[in-house]
Amino acid sequence: MQKVVILSFIMKNNWIIIGIFAVFGLFGSCGNNSKENGIAKPVFDLHIEPIITENCAPCHRENGGAPFVLASYENVRKKAKTIAKVTALRYMPPWPADPSYSHFIGEKRLTESQIQTLQNWVEQGCAPGENPNALLSKVKPFESALGTPDYVMYLDSVVLNQGDEDRFFLMKTSAQLPQKTYIRAVELVPDQRQVMHHFNGHLINYAPGSKSNFNTNPLKVEITPNVSKSQKADLDLMADNGITPERVHSVVNYLPGVIGTMYPEGIGTFEVSPQFSIIGNDVHYGPSAKTRVDRSKINLFFTKIPPKRGLGELMLGTNGVSKIEPPLVVPANKITRHKTQFVVPEDISVLTVNPHLHLLGKSITAYAVKPNGDTIPLIRILKWDFRWQYFYTYEKMLKIPRGSKIEVIAEFDNTRNNPFNPFNPPQTVAERFEYGGSSMKATDEMFQFIITFLGYQPGDEKISLKPDGNSINR
Repeated sequence: MQKVVILSFIMKNNWIIIGIFAVFGLFGSCGNNSKENGIAKPVFDLHIEPIITENCAPCHRENGGAPFVLASYENVRKKAKTIAKVTALRYMPPWPADPSYSHFIGEKRLTESQIQTLQNWVEQGCAPGENPNALLSKVKPFESALGTPDYVMYLDSVVLNQGDEDRFFLMKTSAQLPQKTYIRAVELVPDQRQVMHHFNGHLINYAPGSKSNFNTNPLKVEITPNVSKSQKADLDLMADNGITPERVHSVVNYLPGVIGTMYPEGIGTFEVSPQFSIIGNDVHYGPSAKTRVDRSKINLFFTKIPPKRGLGELMLGTNGVSKIEPPLVVPANKITRHKTQFVVPEDISVLTVNPHLHLLGKSITAYAVKPNGDTIPLIRILKWDFRWQYFYTYEKMLKIPRGSKIEVIAEFDNTRNNPFNPFNPPQTVAERFEYGGSSMKATDEMFQFIITFLGYQPGDEKISLKPDGNSINR
């Protein structure tokens, strides 16, 4: 009836048609399905469940590491107000990288329309729709971010006591396969995500018959001031000839928030002999609020396609090829700014970058300046959060030409305004070295920028790095 009246009024008053449409355009936008305002009357099964399944369920599921599960309509409804609040603040889903600077695979960032749709749904009473749980019922408990592993290796158990300070270990886990095998991807899955801070792993292959006492039982050595990383005899790494075989560097790494990475077939693939071991060179557990037992695992993914292109790793800053200027010392009650840079000697194709700071980190920006002066944006994180330290993989390989200068700038906030500051009142914090290397204690500081790359080949810029069939439902 209202439409008839309006049309009749317009027909008699043609001179105000423009005004009528302007007014109704203005007020009508509050109830439409525009991108700015989201779905006006959303229901769970049609509008909310797809958002939750795609952006929340990868972590908020059984064994997913999040503090609660969102695996059903009832789960979501009970947490509805919290979800509306943290998504409006863009606290969740966590995606620290600035999308206006560079883009990566797997970005978890809601649109303004999705955020408003969630707000509307909560404000209107959380309508279920006709078929809630159609999508969430398919979400399986977390086993792997990369699919079903072909082989699983377990680390030795670690008992973490309430009140423990940072603890560090060397760990070894071994495998015996029927024949030599190609490995496409390696993924560490922490058992106690709340306290595992670092895992840097390399692999050693044993030639057939070279280690007669080969044992697959996992081993560990706790690193203390009296046991340095150079003292590895208890890990039984040597072959029968008394020499430790050469290692395959950095086959698996973990930091808080990291999930596994799988590149296209042939890229980053490596061969293992029937007997091999993965060595956790830096296994770091942070302080625990309660007693926990950790037994993390390493998932292996095999392939029949032999290695084509091996990965390179470039580390800038702490432990890396470039010094930090000025030196990484952050006085109490100060915000400091530091820089590290490196000139690449050859053309490279960048696949993944990993910025790494500790609790005083405030922001980090990385870019490359080509010889002609053009700038290649790499990543910018305006609000650093120690809890989310992803390996950021580009959608396509990124060429950085020979002679380009990679520059990384980081800010550190050692004031009371930093909610993650481990000291109250603030005290001077610096990069520190112990146990034969840099301190990985979260209460000390680090400034690293790690680049995973290939030697450049023509056409690399067109190669997609997007996963082929990876799914949280696998």
